[in-house]
Amino acid sequence: MKEHNHSEILARVKNELPADEMLCDLSDLFKIFGDTTRIKILYSLFEEEMCVCAIAELLGMTQSAISHQLKILKDANLVGNRREGKTIYYFLSDDHVRTIIAQGFEHLMEED
Repeated sequence: MKEHNHSEILARVKNELPADEMLCDLSDLFKIFGDTTRIKILYSLFEEEMCVCAIAELLGMTQSAISHQLKILKDANLVGNRREGKTIYYFLSDDHVRTIIAQGFEHLMEED
């Protein structure tokens, strides 16, 4: 039986493989998307910026619980905020976040 020589493929893939630190950061990013509450918040912000109290009312959760999740999303640069008087409004930080969610949803909707 003839053995395969994978050295050319391995060299090419190894050359293109990002550094471990970057792959770890990517893994951490996807972990953030692994929480249903955070996905609901992100999806809620898909169309319109909202304050904590509006998100809490929409999702039927406490403002404290929403604030906790928003901090995680903000620390990951997935949401941004702006202050208007005493109210802070949250929004998706950029179109990349919108694309990640849309692509995930599209993947789920594909027919086998």
